[in-house]
Amino acid sequence: MEKKRGRGGEGEKDAKKRKLLDELGESRLPYLTPKDDGFHQLWKTKYSKLILKNAEMIPKDIHKEVQEAFLTFRKHACFFQDLIRIKGKDFVTPVSRILIGNPGCTYKYLNTRLFTVPWPVEGYEINYTHPKISEACKALIKLNDYLHGDTVLALQEHSLTETKEMEDPPVTDRHRDYATSITGMGSALGDQRPSHVPKNDCTDLKGRTSYNLTLLNYMDPQQMPFLKQEPYYGMGKMAVSWHHDENLVERSTVAVYSYCCEEPDVDNLEKKTWNGRDPAIWHVALKVAWDIKTPGLAIPLRQGDCYFMLDDLNMTHQHCVLAGQKPRFSSTHRVAETSLLLCEFRKEEQMDEQRNEQIGCLLPLLVERQELRQEWLTRCHSKIAESLPDDEKPECHPYWQDDDASMPLPFNLEDIIAELQNLLES
Repeated sequence: MEKKRGRGGEGEKDAKKRKLLDELGESRLPYLTPKDDGFHQLWKTKYSKLILKNAEMIPKDIHKEVQEAFLTFRKHACFFQDLIRIKGKDFVTPVSRILIGNPGCTYKYLNTRLFTVPWPVEGYEINYTHPKISEACKALIKLNDYLHGDTVLALQEHSLTETKEMEDPPVTDRHRDYATSITGMGSALGDQRPSHVPKNDCTDLKGRTSYNLTLLNYMDPQQMPFLKQEPYYGMGKMAVSWHHDENLVERSTVAVYSYCCEEPDVDNLEKKTWNGRDPAIWHVALKVAWDIKTPGLAIPLRQGDCYFMLDDLNMTHQHCVLAGQKPRFSSTHRVAETSLLLCEFRKEEQMDEQRNEQIGCLLPLLVERQELRQEWLTRCHSKIAESLPDDEKPECHPYWQDDDASMPLPFNLEDIIAELQNLLES
């Protein structure tokens, strides 16, 4: 079974953040954009597992279908702001989202679990409320397959690049064509697909690149005047704060397709000289987690650009999304893991040592799930939830009565947890 990345305690994260802000005081950490000296060298040496693929290198039919899908979901009111909990307080997210993916998959972030609207897969009969939504879901699974192929190739190319790193010529920053240099492995990510790879490597790559869902995001910055300012580098307003993506298979890649409804006014932008990143353009920013020595990186995103956070980049680095002026959609493809393997503990022939080891692995997961279920029930009836319009209130779903014989376990897990604890003590 694949492993998922461990989740650090919120208290530990808060302590690191406070320490970093205390060290900074009124100053700000340095960061680089494509116009800065040293940008490409920094990317190559400290952020090499971030790959950007320019929109021009992606087939036109994919752009057309995916962008139409975004607009379809918005037209049919499929995007919703999520009710999340941070430090014991409830908030509504500035970004609206919908989860699309394999039937039955879920994804959890900031203590909120989302359930997929299924995209069409063989063996499942799925009824959509409108034919256009069916077409939109088909476009997303087509994009998913395309990004999967690119991801496998990108990982292989990155591995080859590392072995040849000492032989590569130095990177030149001055007077370098940005559209070419920012793709990094752009030529390799054009029309090629992986050739022969050893069997073990193929199995490992498949487990870390087979995206089973995508989290779609939409935000209009003009409707969100209260966006937070980026606190460490002074990068401007953030649509999404610094974070690691949660509940993913260990060392799995995250692939993102970005689309702004309208490009900023290029003529006006060229007349202005910005210190740091251009606030009219959406950016993805990265930093080495809890590091104040390595400069951050801010990369502009144009219509239809894709970027890939390869291998363990999501674990070793943090990223945020810096808001531009125009509304933006994104499709963020992930390899999520939300399943538990339930074992039989009552078998008489099972050795006590083996049984206790299995219970020791399962019990903390059941305790956490019980706590999250009860927390969700409470949040569904919180004051802020009750104040939302009826069609936007969170539903206590899935929820079932404890005597529902069709479910493998009761909704309330307290009795199961007590039984396993007694078995450990016997």
